[in-house]
Amino acid sequence: MGRKLSKEEIKNQIEEENVRFIRLQFTDMLGTIKNVEIPLSQLDKALDNKMMFDGSSIEGFVRIEESDMYLYPDLDTFVVFPWTSEKGKVARFICDIYNPDGTPFAGCPRYNLKRNIKKMEAMGFNAFNIGTEPEFFLFKLDEKGAPSLELNDHGGYFDLAPTDLGENCRRDIVLELEEMGFEIEASHHEVAPGQHEIDFKYADAVKHADDIQTFKLVVRTIARKHNLHATFMPKPLFGVNGSGMHVNMSLFRDGDNAFYDTDGELQLSDVAYQFTAGVIKHATNFTAVTNPTVNSYKRLVPGYEAPSYVAWSAANRSPLVRVPYSRGVSTRIEVRSVDPSANPYMAMAVLLAAGLDGVKNKLTPPTAIDRNIYVMTREEREENGIKDLPATLMGALNELQESNVIVDALGEHLFEHFMEAKEIEWDMFRTTVHPWEREQYLTAY
Repeated sequence: MGRKLSKEEIKNQIEEENVRFIRLQFTDMLGTIKNVEIPLSQLDKALDNKMMFDGSSIEGFVRIEESDMYLYPDLDTFVVFPWTSEKGKVARFICDIYNPDGTPFAGCPRYNLKRNIKKMEAMGFNAFNIGTEPEFFLFKLDEKGAPSLELNDHGGYFDLAPTDLGENCRRDIVLELEEMGFEIEASHHEVAPGQHEIDFKYADAVKHADDIQTFKLVVRTIARKHNLHATFMPKPLFGVNGSGMHVNMSLFRDGDNAFYDTDGELQLSDVAYQFTAGVIKHATNFTAVTNPTVNSYKRLVPGYEAPSYVAWSAANRSPLVRVPYSRGVSTRIEVRSVDPSANPYMAMAVLLAAGLDGVKNKLTPPTAIDRNIYVMTREEREENGIKDLPATLMGALNELQESNVIVDALGEHLFEHFMEAKEIEWDMFRTTVHPWEREQYLTAY
């Protein structure tokens, strides 16, 4: 990862490291990693973009009558999985999906992000840099190897072993990631028992979305080697913090950070304020994409450090958008609502589109809210123009349909299939009788 390799260099590395199988990896609409594994005998065919698969079997792709799709490997994403067998290792490419006629498939989330980046480039920017902070929980596996609800530790924020029993697992994850080319900036226990965070270096949006998917795969794989189950579910436990994936964003123009202005208020440029205004304007509209599960909305409640109100600040962490203190090349805005169940390609696409709408229309953000929003009354929030984030997935889906900017960022194919899948998910949840209901009502009525 990181250095561009030629086909010949890839083949040499495959031989040197005794690679026996190649995974052609891609991501479906729901953010699930899919792959086709091929033997080395099929490598040349794959590198010539001739590997076909049945797209009708993948969530949000195509109908049965138009099922043939092609995998185009991105050579820059080649990596050997270091944990695989010494008798024959496994390597992977991340792929884009193409139609049989050689055109990019509109339902490919990775291609769709690239499509939005081209719009950004047409506005004079040459990079959309992203840094995320995906959090996860570690649960013990039971005697059958299935995930339990027993946490692996009862540590808290920044705790050390022996309180943090996940430290060895987390360290092994870091070592595997570094061997794969990741630059790890920090790893630590998070606030909730059993909750962890590993931060890796920012990159341009497509590469960072690729990195998020690779990170999730490594975390789950290494956790299982420690007899643990890693989950990126936003809120697996009641009464403790959920898992977020804060997204730090900045635009670059000609190698310079377009958000930085030494003479601007807070040393922020007009572009930074306009981008922030766009994010604030469309926050309720993009939430269905950045928080795409029924469970996501159990996290977006007051009291657990996750934002539930639409506001921004450079001084406190309760609003949706925060401006971290760093300036110069590190000037950025942080969107704190996103959770790790999001498809990273789709999430980055809608965040970029929201911000660019603010830049294009020279929007002005509302007044910064530098006090704790959680202690404000509803009347105070209304006086300050602070809106609530959607409280349910269905509410978020209704908001999504109201924004042409966010719908266009997804494209017709992804939008229609996403809405269909998520409306089914909501209806399944709505019609299920949950244990809480039986506890409350079975003997009372």
